[in-house]
Amino acid sequence: MEKVTDSIARRIKQGDTVLIVGLGKSGLSAVRFFLQQGATVKLSDSCHDHPQASLDWLASVNVDFELGGHSEEFFSGVDLVLISPGVPYRLPILEFVRSQGIPVCGELALAPHYMKTPVLAITGTNGKTTTTTLAGAIVKASGRKVFVGGNIGTPLTDYLAGDQDADWLVLEISSFQLDAAGDFRPDIGLLLNITPDHLDRYQRMDAYALSKFKLFTHQRGKDVAIYNADDSLISTLFQSEGGRNNESLQRRILTFGYTAKGAEWARYSEAGVSCKVAGQVYDFDLTKSVFTDFPNRENAAAAIAGCLVAGCSPAAVNEGLGKFIPLAHRMTFVGEFNGVRFYNDSKATNVGAVEAALKAFIKPVILIAGGRNKGGDFSSLQVSVSAKVKHMLLIGEAKETMAATFDHLTEVELKSSLSEAIRRACELSVPGDVVLFSPACASFDMFSSYAHRGEVFEQLVTELAA
Repeated sequence: MEKVTDSIARRIKQGDTVLIVGLGKSGLSAVRFFLQQGATVKLSDSCHDHPQASLDWLASVNVDFELGGHSEEFFSGVDLVLISPGVPYRLPILEFVRSQGIPVCGELALAPHYMKTPVLAITGTNGKTTTTTLAGAIVKASGRKVFVGGNIGTPLTDYLAGDQDADWLVLEISSFQLDAAGDFRPDIGLLLNITPDHLDRYQRMDAYALSKFKLFTHQRGKDVAIYNADDSLISTLFQSEGGRNNESLQRRILTFGYTAKGAEWARYSEAGVSCKVAGQVYDFDLTKSVFTDFPNRENAAAAIAGCLVAGCSPAAVNEGLGKFIPLAHRMTFVGEFNGVRFYNDSKATNVGAVEAALKAFIKPVILIAGGRNKGGDFSSLQVSVSAKVKHMLLIGEAKETMAATFDHLTEVELKSSLSEAIRRACELSVPGDVVLFSPACASFDMFSSYAHRGEVFEQLVTELAA
């Protein structure tokens, strides 16, 4: 194999050796894919603790593996290293691999060499899963076969190893995946937003933003780039990184958002979503859908725009909207007790997600937040907190830092547990209030995942509020 860095020179051939980093769902899927290609497969993972069934299967298919760390000896002499989405792109062992001229990539970099199906790829800091799932529902409603996966659900390599019989792929893409995407080029790329996140992994905000913008890097010809016109950072990036070459690329551009404009656009308002695509204007009423909350309409506008560009009819859009089931832990309405409405937004692990959640409410909000700080700038929430939050209850490792940021703007209390915070919220609330659990932090200081955290919140609300 030609020795190039951070891409794939050609398809894997019989006898090539591929080393996969990461023994999770994506890693095991990649093992199956490369074995199907006739490659010799190795696997390395930094952790010792893995299901015995996975280890037994690797042994049964003659995959050599190392656990508990990454050794230069184990990585030497391979033809390709493929990393799972959660593996840091600048891991020291990967720098060693690159110094040896061995290409390093993720599963997206396989697409130019193996993909037979057009792709609608969706990324952004917040709203990826909702938008991806909705877009998949709309494409399905249009009568086309759709594969929905990537960063959610099924790994891309599962699809590549199969019959590839879908009409469209709708993929959720993370910044981690884009870091190692090689020459990946989506037919339709959709960038939702960029707000501070994962700054415990990226040294600077601009590095994180540029990682997201890689979605558009290799687009050409009839490819379509869709981006959020309301996001000033994205607009600036598009002018500096993408705008200079738009004429030579002849890439089709569509914007969405509250202020979207141009030749093609998708605008949302309190009434719904209006789109202008290929010279036609379409209107969609969201007042009777699950997208009644104002910020959620941004996700709806983005998904609708992508699906109309993909050739879905307005009727399919309406059917997809009607059948869409809200995803758990994302502005989930838990219940109303004594005139107080409780919402679970545990998936809000960064400040941008909390800001979007607060936009949904006019009534006074009692905000429960806190957890493990991911390096975000809490001060960017000050305007929203000052305008919407009458009381803030803080938990977790970041509570003191957050208290110092907000205690001059609203009433702030520090609590030792989520249970204590909910109990205090019940005491403070009066009919007409909203209790919003939107942490702005990771969950791993107190819970195993954001889903676990959200489940505990809902259970405690049911017990304590009732």
